[in-house]
Amino acid sequence: MDITQIPFNHLIGLQAAAPESGFLLSLPAGTQYTNHLGTVHGSALLALAEAGSGAFLMQQFGDGAGFIPVVRKLEARFRKPASGQVFARSLTQAEDVQRWKTELASRGRLSAGIFMEVVDSKEVVVLSATVEWFVTTKAEA
Repeated sequence: MDITQIPFNHLIGLQAAAPESGFLLSLPAGTQYTNHLGTVHGSALLALAEAGSGAFLMQQFGDGAGFIPVVRKLEARFRKPASGQVFARSLTQAEDVQRWKTELASRGRLSAGIFMEVVDSKEVVVLSATVEWFVTTKAEA
């Protein structure tokens, strides 16, 4: 599944980041994303973090054909005002992903908290978030 083609993500213009960049997704610079202060609107940053966590999940578990992911909770902290293009990356550890895969295989479901950062073009962290996903295998659904 291409996360950027989910209707809402497509509407707001989320873009896949270059694989070698270390980022998952980006939101281009544009006045349509700004708030009354001229900085990137908080809801745009949250959308990027949430979609980025979904991209990370797909990257780790495949294209989504064998499982159903649903966001259960998102906790975020706005760190600095953002301007221009912003990027999402996950700092989730490989051990956590392996534990999730084992749990999904054995229980058919899991709760996965994906730690995300959104940074500006200077790699200043503008938002940090944990997006909690409930994931179930299609056989469980």
